[in-house]
Formats: sequence, structure tokens, C-alpha cells
Amino acid sequence: MDHIEDTLQRLREAFNAGRTRPATFRAAQLRALGRFLQDNKQLLQDTLAQDLHKSAFESDISELILCKNEVDLALRNLQAWMQDKPAATNVLTKLDSAFIRKEPFGLVLIIAPWNYPLNLTLVPLVGALAAGNCVVLKPSEISKATEKVLAEVLPQYLDQSGFAVLLGGPQETEQLLEHKFDYILFTGSPRVGRIVMTAAAKHLTPVTLELGGKNPCYVDDNCDPQTVANRVAWFRYFNAGQTCVAPDYILCSPETQERLLPALQTAITRFYGNDPQSSPDLGRIINQKQFQRLRALLGCGRVAIGGQSDESQRYIAPTVLVDVQETEPVMQEEIFGPILPIVSVRSLDEAIDFINRREKPLALYAFSNSSQVVNQMLDRTSSGNFGGNEGFIYMTLTSLPLGGVGNSGMGRYHGKFSFDTFSHHRACLLSHAGLEKLKEIRYPPYTAWTQQMISWALASQSCTLL
Repeated sequence: MDHIEDTLQRLREAFNAGRTRPATFRAAQLRALGRFLQDNKQLLQDTLAQDLHKSAFESDISELILCKNEVDLALRNLQAWMQDKPAATNVLTKLDSAFIRKEPFGLVLIIAPWNYPLNLTLVPLVGALAAGNCVVLKPSEISKATEKVLAEVLPQYLDQSGFAVLLGGPQETEQLLEHKFDYILFTGSPRVGRIVMTAAAKHLTPVTLELGGKNPCYVDDNCDPQTVANRVAWFRYFNAGQTCVAPDYILCSPETQERLLPALQTAITRFYGNDPQSSPDLGRIINQKQFQRLRALLGCGRVAIGGQSDESQRYIAPTVLVDVQETEPVMQEEIFGPILPIVSVRSLDEAIDFINRREKPLALYAFSNSSQVVNQMLDRTSSGNFGGNEGFIYMTLTSLPLGGVGNSGMGRYHGKFSFDTFSHHRACLLSHAGLEKLKEIRYPPYTAWTQQMISWALASQSCTLL
């Protein structure tokens, strides 16, 4: 506990001294983060392979490149993001200056998960550093190899006066959360998200919670089954299904299921070969605990494709389940593995009702040759993110935010959204020290004329020249 207190005290002193506020300091930290990614590319690929059996290419496209994109975007736009934003005035404040200043919160805590241990740690870090905060990183202890690199190598690049990595499991995280932070971003399960939010509430600390959930994937009768199968299979089995925005189950009619099953088998064989276990492009389950949990889910419904497992390698084959009931465990918890249940519905309306009866998901997907069907799914449901005839490729766009709604989280980040999340938007009005005669109309006693003039002035908004 003394170590935690000493670290937090050191960071607070640095923030209160204004060390992290200047644009030059922020840019220097971002450039250093970029160098960390560049200098240690091979090391990071190796650690991700060790933790999750990720191929070098999969590590690049889902972790390293996306982190580098965030750094580059922040460096290009830092000055513009930091500028005060002019605000409109009314007649009473016509001669004043109204603006929004984006100032850092102070001491930020980022608690990261294990499934994308680099991406989901460093992408929010980019926003927190760009916004001028001091940052405590808590990487996941489950992705051990990546945790070690983040703890031992990353601090060699960043200024230690404004940055620290703290390690440990649930008990250490619980102790960490007893301390006051100025902002917390947590990525993980809804269960742990509630614990984080409860701890934050004791200090009235604002939070961004990036949580999970069961992401529906509706497949319309009017579709090309092979196109749908290719896209759904890639996104479901990418990173061995350990992706918070992956499609978690398919909703479709029995007729579409019959057409979709052979197409899914074709896609899986095309992607991973006749023996997926030997494919260099298929990841592994992170640890034995998760493996045992997932293997138990294979008993739900009926295995139509896959179903094989190998405990010694923590391998579970790309699997499709059919005849799945809504009450079974595989439909009650986020799967977070290479298992895809199919649930039968008779119509689009029934699919929408099914989705709306459940907690709001982090992501929702709809596949159809009819844009009307896709738009109905978009208009009549709610989710953190939405993909029409596409999977989670939107995660590569820094122009779009990532964030949940309801049970799947609150708040958002990515790109400029990260900078805004880690910035307090301070409302400011600067008035002239003189000109008192012009302001005396505001003071009592109020005559009928002054009441009328003040009411008119308050109701009049003037445009601001940007």
C-alpha cells in the first residue's frame, strides 16, 4: 500500500506543478510512445504470440498498427484539439468572451483487459497523455508476457514524473481502487465494471466503462449465405473469438440456417484448413480457466460444426451450435471464444423483439441484401456500435467512437473522442473589468422596462464567428 500511495503522490505533485500540461510535453510523450511501438515491434509480436498464439500479422492489424494510428492522429491534431472552442453569446454577454477550455482531469487510471492487451491499454493511454493527464496503467495480469513488457520496457520511454505502471491481480486492483483518482477508464466485464463504478462513486470519480455483452447478429433470408458466412466467420473466430465486439450469436430463420451452415463450414475450411488446430492464423484460449468455461459451453444445443478441443494447447475448434435454447448457458453469458450459436426466429420483427428483451449489447450486426431490413434493425434497436453487412472493421476507424450503452458500458473513446473523454470541458466567460454602466441594467430594483429588456436580452442568442 505504501508503494501505491508513494506512486500516486509523486504523480499528483507532478500534475499540480503543471508538468504535463504544456503541448510540448504532451507531444514528447506521444512521440516516445510511438518509438516504443516501433523499436519493440518484434518483441511485442512475440509476447502476443506467447499470450494468445496470435500470428505476427494478426498482432499488427489488431494491435500495433491501430495503436500507431492513434499516436499519429493525436500528434497531427494536438494543437487544434487543445485550442479553446468559442461559444455563442446572448445580448447580455455580447461584449464578453465565451469559450470552452479543454483541461486535463489530473490523475487518470486505465485498467486494461487481456484479450487485446496492447491495443486496449495503449489506445486509451494516447488520449490520456494527449489531454495532459498523469496516468497510472494497470495492465491485465492474465496476459502475462504483455504485462511484463508494459511494466519493464514502456516506462523506459515515458517520463516517470507523469506515468506509472502498477501490477497485480484482483486483490491489488481492489486496493488500487480505494484511492482517489480524477478519472477511471475500465475495459472488462459488466460484473467487474460494477465493482469499479462502486469504488469510483465513493470519490465521485467519473468513469468510462467499456464492457461486454452478447452481441446479436441478424441474418435475413434475403442474403448471399457465403458472403455472410465469410464475414461472420472471420469476425467470430478472429483472436479465437476473444473479442468484446465479436458477433456472439446468430438470429435467423430455419431456412436460412440450412443455407448458412454449409457456407460457414466452407469459410472455416478456407480460412483455417481441414485441420484448424495446425493453422498459424487461429489463436488459443488465454488460460485454463477460460478454456474449461468454454468447453462446458460446447454442451449447449447441438454441435453442427467443429466442437473439438485440446486442453494441452488450450485449443477449441471454430464451432457452430444449433438447436440452442435461450435459457442455456451459452445464451446467458458472453461467450468470448470460438463458439457461435444459432437461434431460430421466424421474422425480422421477432429478431428485433428478441434483441430488445435483453440487455443492450456493445455491438449489433445485420446482414441483408435489403437496405430496408438493415435500416429497420438500426432504427428499432440500441447498441454501442452497429455494423450493417459488416463486422467490427469499424474498430479501425479513428473517426468513430468505441463505447457501450446500458449494460455494455458508458462513455466512449478512440481518436479525438479519447482526447475529449480525458479532458474536462470547462465553461469560461471573460468579461471586461469596466463598462459598468452597460451592466447596471441587470441590478435591482427592477422596473417594468428593465424586466422587459433583461428578458429580451436573455432570449436573444448571437452567432459566434469561428
